[in-house]
Amino acid sequence: DDDDINDVASMAGVNLNEESARIMATNSDLVGTQIQSCKDEPFLAAIPLHKRILETAKKLGITDVPAEVVTFISHATQNRLRTVIEKVTVITQHRMESYKDDEWYEQATDVRSQLKFFEQLERLEKQRKDEQEREILLKAAKSRSRQEDPEQARLKQKAKEMQQQELAQMRQRDANLTALAAIGPRKKRKLDAPGLLTVGGEGVGLCAGSQAGLGAASPRQYPRQKITRVNLRDFIFFMEQEREMSRSLLLYRALLK
Repeated sequence: DDDDINDVASMAGVNLNEESARIMATNSDLVGTQIQSCKDEPFLAAIPLHKRILETAKKLGITDVPAEVVTFISHATQNRLRTVIEKVTVITQHRMESYKDDEWYEQATDVRSQLKFFEQLERLEKQRKDEQEREILLKAAKSRSRQEDPEQARLKQKAKEMQQQELAQMRQRDANLTALAAIGPRKKRKLDAPGLLTVGGEGVGLCAGSQAGLGAASPRQYPRQKITRVNLRDFIFFMEQEREMSRSLLLYRALLK
């Protein structure tokens, strides 16, 4: 037939039905079985874990623990640790979430601004006290009484030191201004210019066909990996939500830290 002409297997003289029957008869023991290419490695070290399980089992009257139990406990530990990390990560992400840009939330208090206001008040109060002390010292320095007590002499000495310190600060400020005027305005280096490589403070232009083989300097953008930092408070919140750990000794120890 025309179908037989187009069939490559028939043209080669191969009967597919006979070949399928021969394969099933030869490898009948392999049909329906699952072959795993990678080795099942336990999450925990098998020998120390087996020893620890035997120590616990002997207290309950069990003398033999097969290797399958050790593997099962190791996989269960891995699964439990993965679940704990996932839940604590979600808790940390909720804690770090910011609602400043959300249109459904309105900021009621701003603690940072309040702290800045209190710091400004303390700075003004300190400045006012310094001004009062400066006036007292200046008055003591201007007094010309013949009979001076030790307190008056101490105030005069302190006023003299204060005037010398102010004079030194004024000289230092004038020297800095003179040095800046002599240097001139500082020029900013263009670091974002394409095809420019800075070597030793000098700009060196690069082209695609340069003999050095460096090519055009195209900045490579590497994706920044977001790091989730989990603290003890997140773990405490997680243990408080878990039924098995809400009354555990581990939670009480964490609360005492």
